[in-house]
Amino acid sequence: MAYDEHLADRVRAVIGPERGLSEKQMFGGLAFLVNGNMSVAVSREGGLLLHVDTADTAALLAKPFAKPMVMRGRSMSGWLRVDAEGVRTAGQLRRWVERSVGHARSLPPKRKARR
Repeated sequence: MAYDEHLADRVRAVIGPERGLSEKQMFGGLAFLVNGNMSVAVSREGGLLLHVDTADTAALLAKPFAKPMVMRGRSMSGWLRVDAEGVRTAGQLRRWVERSVGHARSLPPKRKARR
């Protein structure tokens, strides 16, 4: 299944003209990167994947529709999956996206790998 293009457009509207923003197709979805750091991705499975501060992970997992992001059978600290039901309204989407973008902005910019 391809990612939800309408949800991607909604994420773009929340992020706006973010400095250092880029988009990259990853994991069958569409990732939004800030200064090379993955922030939020529209998942091919529906909903969002979010990179958040590791210290906030447990509290955020207590929120409705949030669950751990699991990759290759392992839960990843600092990463969440938010079901599509959790981003139906503009307010829900804005809160999750702004949290994730804020975290990405707090990280040092990634340097491009030399080839």
